[in-house]
Amino acid sequence: MTPVTRHEEQFNDASGTVDYLPLTDDDKALAGNGAGEPSIGTLVRDTSTRMSALVRAEIELAKSEVIGEVKKGVKGSVYFVIALVVALYSSFFFFFFLGELLSVWLMRWAAFLIVFGLMLVVAVASGVLGWRKVRKIHAPEETIASVKKTSETLRHRQSDEEASADQGGASRS
Repeated sequence: MTPVTRHEEQFNDASGTVDYLPLTDDDKALAGNGAGEPSIGTLVRDTSTRMSALVRAEIELAKSEVIGEVKKGVKGSVYFVIALVVALYSSFFFFFFLGELLSVWLMRWAAFLIVFGLMLVVAVASGVLGWRKVRKIHAPEETIASVKKTSETLRHRQSDEEASADQGGASRS
């Protein structure tokens, strides 16, 4: 590991590199006037630099936390997908069980016909409910209106600038 000076220190993690944010100035590098006190300009510049580094560090921290949480979520969702697939294939055996159970009281073909009809009713009901939900999806009207308004404002401003440029050019001629 290479030794670095205080101003070269960086925070390294999996998502990137962020400058080190010192909280004190032990080497008195900021002393601007002869009395050992930093000047106002030096203080403002130093504060601006430190705020910028702080904001970048906070953004990097948030990004690394979100990436970590998303990775955990993806790993967890894999188990949910496996559970869903197993449950889906298990339902196949449940319907055979139901058909055999009904065949105790009915003829075998009638029992499996009832199970088939029940499966069709559930499929049709799910399809109708899904279709009703999808039908309610609309375009993002507020966003479209906002984009149109921005476009009209920019066109209006551009035409005003062109008109003022034409008037400025005509008055100089």
